[in-house]
Amino acid sequence: MSDKEEMASDGSLNVTLTLRLLMHGKEVGSIIGKKGETVKKMREESGARINISEGSSPERIVTITGPTEGIFRAFSMIAQKFEEDITAAMTNSNVTSKPPVTLRLVFPGSQCGSLIGKGGSKIKEIRETTGAQVQVAGDMLPDSTERAVTISGTPQAITQCVRHICSVMLESPPKGATIPYRPKAIPAGAHAVLAPQHSAQAFAIPGQYAFAHQDDWMHLPPQVHKSWQYLMILLAA
Repeated sequence: MSDKEEMASDGSLNVTLTLRLLMHGKEVGSIIGKKGETVKKMREESGARINISEGSSPERIVTITGPTEGIFRAFSMIAQKFEEDITAAMTNSNVTSKPPVTLRLVFPGSQCGSLIGKGGSKIKEIRETTGAQVQVAGDMLPDSTERAVTISGTPQAITQCVRHICSVMLESPPKGATIPYRPKAIPAGAHAVLAPQHSAQAFAIPGQYAFAHQDDWMHLPPQVHKSWQYLMILLAA
């Protein structure tokens, strides 16, 4: 995970990291901005490289590379942008409670045990310390050895949470070869699965995800709830 390690001027360990996020197309559009102005600003102000995968897939991989502080600044700016999107969307919706900002990171499955910790101790500690919700997907992403880690909360809590996660991942490098997740385009004629409208956890906010309540999963075909990332998509028109 780290390409370079050196001591920063304040005596702390300065590491160059590469982190991968899994985003829906509307989320990607939000951080790119009009004529690429938003992502250009994020790159300049954070000092991190932000690259977005090409393709017609409804999901894209956003790769962020740079020194630790640059990475955290980039995450803070992305989370803040999504927070602004939620606030703007709420002015034209019937949503009464403000949904949290949600980001999905992608990590080698071999590292996720360390993030969870013995009996869930580490992930519980991170939740309590940062105030963010952290969930590690039980299954590997399709055709890969990577798993998704979903973080929800305020922009501040998310950035703090990413700091803790990076610390854990640096202490526990991946084991063996990693097969990276590559989003695939939806085949012609296929449809995205919508979270049932009666789900208590569903909400329609552009760029954010609505997951079906666990009780609703049982009514979906087995091939759907096997891969949780297809269990999302409530997008505002």
